[in-house]
Amino acid sequence: MTGTKRILVVDDEKDMTEYLTALLSDFGFAVRTAGNGNEARKALETELPDLITLDVVMPDKTGVKFYRELRENPAWRGIPVVFITGISADFEKFIGSRKSAPAPEGFLSKPFDPDQLRALVEKLTSTKAQTA
Repeated sequence: MTGTKRILVVDDEKDMTEYLTALLSDFGFAVRTAGNGNEARKALETELPDLITLDVVMPDKTGVKFYRELRENPAWRGIPVVFITGISADFEKFIGSRKSAPAPEGFLSKPFDPDQLRALVEKLTSTKAQTA
């Protein structure tokens, strides 16, 4: 690993943001947080993360709208995204079927197994490092 991988956690629920920050930090990642899509956009303008975890239902700008913006922006479209949401697994099928943006690289339903999160994030950040 050429340095600490950076993760941007985007979720409006403070408890979930704190939980993800604690887990990912314990796993050895540097974590930055945003409470909605607008805050996440501002965070991306100052530093590009190696991966983004993204909630679906948030105020101001939903996770789906923010995800579309990510995939439309050439500077951001290569950042792997893991949706972490309490919405049913049908959402994974829905978002994967949309023509406006490709399917995200990962999807976890709340509640999730921390080991599953770790494995997915490590896999996606390793894959990104190999393709960079």
